[in-house]
Amino acid sequence: MNHQCVDVDRRMRVMFFVEGFTDIRFVKGLSEICDLTLVVPLRHYIVSGLKERIGLSNAKLKVVKIEGGRLGFQTRSLVYLWRQAKNFDVILAQEVLRGAINANIVGTIKHVPVLTYMAISPVEYYRCRYERKQISWPKAIIGEMAIKAMMSINGRLATSCLVLGPYLVDISSDYCKRNRQVLYFGVDTEFFKPIAKEETKKIREKLKLPSDKFIIFLSSRISHEKDPETVIRATAIARSRGLDAVVINLSGGYKEFLLLANNLGFKNTETWIYARPAAHPLIDLNEYYQAADVVAQASLAEGLGLSPLEALACGIPVVATRVGGMSVHLDNYARMTPKGDPDAMAKEFVWIAANSETARRQALVGREYVVREWNSRKAFKELQNIFNETVSENKSGKAL
Repeated sequence: MNHQCVDVDRRMRVMFFVEGFTDIRFVKGLSEICDLTLVVPLRHYIVSGLKERIGLSNAKLKVVKIEGGRLGFQTRSLVYLWRQAKNFDVILAQEVLRGAINANIVGTIKHVPVLTYMAISPVEYYRCRYERKQISWPKAIIGEMAIKAMMSINGRLATSCLVLGPYLVDISSDYCKRNRQVLYFGVDTEFFKPIAKEETKKIREKLKLPSDKFIIFLSSRISHEKDPETVIRATAIARSRGLDAVVINLSGGYKEFLLLANNLGFKNTETWIYARPAAHPLIDLNEYYQAADVVAQASLAEGLGLSPLEALACGIPVVATRVGGMSVHLDNYARMTPKGDPDAMAKEFVWIAANSETARRQALVGREYVVREWNSRKAFKELQNIFNETVSENKSGKAL
């Protein structure tokens, strides 16, 4: 990823305070617009693969690793923040829950501006756990109350709340009155780009994917808010209607995806269901999009949906669930289906296979939209401007 249009100001000292997992693309982009210190839980840093990806990225940053589980991290991170906060111009806190409370409390006392960064809908995502029967009704009620309380506290204390996309801005406005819509890491439209048809076969051979199948790509982690079951069932239905389709998932939970497919009771899944570890998003993820006939994104809840935008940037047709942020910004560019409706999704797979050129043209219109509204250069330029405004306002004693 190359953001040459961004004027790097190394005097801008930014702490990115992370309480869980984060994306290398955001970390890499941040490192190019500021003097970055990443504060992250040690376990998540290693298990998520972020440590390895930072090493491969050659990003220039300092990483502070904090040990301990939830309680240990909460305590140790509070101590670190208290000791180090004044060494930074801005603290950027990931999401709006327990970790951000630490950052906001210290930032308020130490007079260091804190920006919270909301990229998901915490309440909706948590409700998916109950929908999947992963938690009991009492725990669902208590957990939701706790989440709303933390969002309210962070909304009141934060200098400003940075929010991914218009859908989440509407949700965040109930808790924070100083919202700024942002683009997270956006889409690198020079990396995610269309290729000629003759190149597709070469990429499939390189990736060891079948050259003669209709490939459905599910570029999504296996998590409680996602709906891989619908994609698998839709693929099976499309196959029963004569479409020689296969589905492939790339994610840290690819083994769970394979297990899920077997648990759904389908036969001979090894012939049409593939799963592999997550591809590196800065090295070879683009080729999996370019090798696909369609990208499917099924979710129970979704704050935005960057994977469909990456697919559109490659000129690949998208079938997505009409939920959350995807219902707001994909409607004119993707084939939208109701939540949890594999039959509707299967119909779209079959339609795309039969109308590939029309579907491709729709996707290329989507690419124009992504280049215009969601490109990564724009994302980090706008974020750098927010950092500068925040520091300037803080020095003058004004709120952002």
